[in-house]
Amino acid sequence: MIGLDIGDRHTHVCVLDTETAEVVERTRLRTVPAHVARFFGGRATCLVVLEAGTHSWWMHETLTSLGHEVLVANPRKVRMRGATKKNDSVDAEFLARMGRADRTLLYPLKPRCDRVQEALAVVRSREQLVRTRTSLVNHVRGVVKSHGSRLPTCSTRTFHQLHDLVDVRLQPALGPLMRNLEHITLEIRTLDREISRLCKEAFPETATLTQVPGVGELTALTYVLIIEDPKRFENSRAVGAFVGLVPRQRQSGDDDPQLRIHKAGDPILRRILVQCANYILGPFGPATELRVFGQRLMQRGGKNAKKRARVAVARKLATLMHALWKNNAVYDPNHGVANAA
Repeated sequence: MIGLDIGDRHTHVCVLDTETAEVVERTRLRTVPAHVARFFGGRATCLVVLEAGTHSWWMHETLTSLGHEVLVANPRKVRMRGATKKNDSVDAEFLARMGRADRTLLYPLKPRCDRVQEALAVVRSREQLVRTRTSLVNHVRGVVKSHGSRLPTCSTRTFHQLHDLVDVRLQPALGPLMRNLEHITLEIRTLDREISRLCKEAFPETATLTQVPGVGELTALTYVLIIEDPKRFENSRAVGAFVGLVPRQRQSGDDDPQLRIHKAGDPILRRILVQCANYILGPFGPATELRVFGQRLMQRGGKNAKKRARVAVARKLATLMHALWKNNAVYDPNHGVANAA
């Protein structure tokens, strides 16, 4: 039984005796494939426990190829509560003992295959470019406002076209940013074409999800890549909790406060689903059951009614997309609209 606490440069190792649970060996390795393969290559087959992180997936592949059984623990579930002494060596021993006691307590994660990882890299790169573009646009607008002027309203995609409207005195400071904004927008369009290609060629199941009004290729592809296998959930409602769109609970006796969502899932997928909900509830959203459902929640009023309705629609959308994907069903956008109204 071996526990690994993986760091960016070094990995702490704790080897336990399976029978006596005594610590047999403690050591430290460099977090590179060659050193990991050298340490584990000559060992008998054993169970290796490590936490999910930046290096966990290639380490899982390396250790599996050497014949070892590998468990990737969910760091959100596995926590040392109340520990007065916590360091990398202690964490490695803790993981090893958890694996020896009951592996279900680790909530082990299944590593994604290479084609999914590569496609996810495209989605996440686009996300970073979009966030960078938004940050630059906000910076340029802020600088212009601080000098007593204001740029006209436009989308972030066309913001670079306002280059000539920037004051001549600010051109040395903001000109490079405007030129970079144009380049970033072109790169985002390139990634959008790649996402469209992936949907048509590598992940054709996304066509089932784009039947829902407001769900585009980016949303469908991100959903398919994060969920990966629709059969992992017996109940479609469980997807809402997986994405992190259900409220946290802290019930004790008669005290059951209403808390915010726990945000435990993938942040990109959750953000995209909420953006879809914004469109569905917005002025250009089509008349669907989801829209009527959200409007009914908003009519209840109260504090943050619109925000709660948006989260509820996003959660219901995640459930609907899973049901369509799992059953390969045809979606009728007008189904239940009259009854819901």
